Amino acid sequence: MPSKKHLQEKQAVVDEIKDKLEKAQSAIVIDYMGITVAEADAMRKKLREANVEYRVYKNTLVNRAIKDTEFEGLENILSGPSAFAFSYEDAVAPARVLNGVMKDFKKMSFKGGVIEGKYFDEEGIKNIASLPSRDEMIAKFIGSIQSPISKAVRTFQAIADAKEA
Repeated sequence: MPSKKHLQEKQAVVDEIKDKLEKAQSAIVIDYMGITVAEADAMRKKLREANVEYRVYKNTLVNRAIKDTEFEGLENILSGPSAFAFSYEDAVAPARVLNGVMKDFKKMSFKGGVIEGKYFDEEGIKNIASLPSRDEMIAKFIGSIQSPISKAVRTFQAIADAKEA
């Protein structure tokens, strides 16, 4: 029978996970087996740069923490080795960063995740990971607006230069 201290330690971890989930815009679950320590360190560095928190927890403790939350959909994928990436600012950052790491290392795989309250399976997370970031979309939008305006300005300038000549 587990000691009272042991049960308190487990409950502290469950509370920690619950706290992270309450603040998180997304939680992505991956199977991280097969990566080396150096690869894990490089991945953690990239995730930190994107303000994504990466942790490994026991599936049983996560199952307790997600009960009756919007993250409850994760229960079906919590088997085997699982690592968790939490984002508190950019909901798709964990999927995007992890997708890049997976391409670089040719290891690991998505299990699924919850983004802004909606559960996505492995394929759904892969699709979301391929979307451009918010900043990239804004830059593309601004570029698409500027292009016709720049073209019109050059045309008007050419007409004005032709009249002067």
